[in-house]
Amino acid sequence: MYVDFDGSVEDICYEENHVQTVVGEIRKNFNKYFKGFIETLANERAGDSEVAVLKKNWGVPTDVKTSAENMTSNYKEIIVAAIEKFERDREDYIKIFDIDLLEEYKEEDADTFKSKVLRNECPIIRKTLANRKAKELDRYRAEFSKADPDWLLEVVYNLCRFGDEYSGCCDSDTYENATDYEELGMGLLDTDDYTAYGVIGGGIKTHMLYKIYPALFSNRSRSAVWALWYLTKKKTFECDTDSEFLMIDTKKNVTQQNYFYPYELFHFYAFEIYKLLRDKASDMNVYIDLDYRYVIVDAFLEYVADVHDKEISFLKSQIRDGGIGVD
Repeated sequence: MYVDFDGSVEDICYEENHVQTVVGEIRKNFNKYFKGFIETLANERAGDSEVAVLKKNWGVPTDVKTSAENMTSNYKEIIVAAIEKFERDREDYIKIFDIDLLEEYKEEDADTFKSKVLRNECPIIRKTLANRKAKELDRYRAEFSKADPDWLLEVVYNLCRFGDEYSGCCDSDTYENATDYEELGMGLLDTDDYTAYGVIGGGIKTHMLYKIYPALFSNRSRSAVWALWYLTKKKTFECDTDSEFLMIDTKKNVTQQNYFYPYELFHFYAFEIYKLLRDKASDMNVYIDLDYRYVIVDAFLEYVADVHDKEISFLKSQIRDGGIGVD
């Protein structure tokens, strides 16, 4: 998608045939990445030479031979490690998503909520504000600084209510039977009531929900959107403005992940990837705790992006002052 396009994606991206074509392409390319994901313990074990081979061959190290027993053991180890990493700062998000506490802030002190809770106690925002090496985040810092505290509090409050209501009405027995993105019911999250543009956009707000409800909300991180571009072999699927997963500035010669990519579409693709990971787990006699359904998806997508980190860094390398780099 081009930066001057009026919208987050083209209309064709919502059409059923288009969505199923994208899913089909992800399925075709999944096994190549999954093999490397397991053999290298999601890149945790791979040395420099192995990573080079892995990146050259789509995530399949040609010099690594792993028995079925070891593959099973590796998959289990990856899941355990992913959950452990996920849990490290989870409590910080749970404390923020306290509806009673948020209501108190709404009545008394939105300024403190912004300056103390979001700035210092919300891990993803705290780390983003502190990362001054990434020039693409300069604009984020400026947007956060001038954002209205009441607006930010209202958006977080709405997200908290949405997560609570969604988890309360979700039927765990039928959840995995969904066949299209509308059945997963994430459309509201792409609307104004759940977005503080420039500060709490698609990536940050879904990360917050993911940290509270990893069984129900996928993490639409920057790496995850990049990963979808690679899992779809960089195809455009008849879009007029290049891949829906990219944001291309032709004037500045800069390419980034599509930071406006709709969550309801992203989440459906994450859901489909979860089912591929689930089926592999079943074949390999590996247990996936459904309470952490999207944690393993996040680990896999992070791995896919990491395989291509050099190309991603190159595509982003021309970012100038004032570039947008987080949402």
